[in-house]
Amino acid sequence: MSKPKPARETKSAAICRLLSRKSGADLTTLEKATGWQPHSVRAALSNLRKTGYQVDRLKPKTNGASAPYRITATPEGA
Repeated sequence: MSKPKPARETKSAAICRLLSRKSGADLTTLEKATGWQPHSVRAALSNLRKTGYQVDRLKPKTNGASAPYRITATPEGA
């Protein structure tokens, strides 16, 4: 018997997973995880907000570092 293959994670699911971490994720990390260009990552963040997620931009940990984003609230039923 062969084992069923685990479902492949979609790029949108990867973005949600990364943004759900306590430290969140910056745009560069999201770009590398998805292979998308910066404008596509920003569009995905906008779409998350439109579907009811609260995505906050946090302060960078050090000066000159890019700001991380994090999901701080999810829509009901998500």
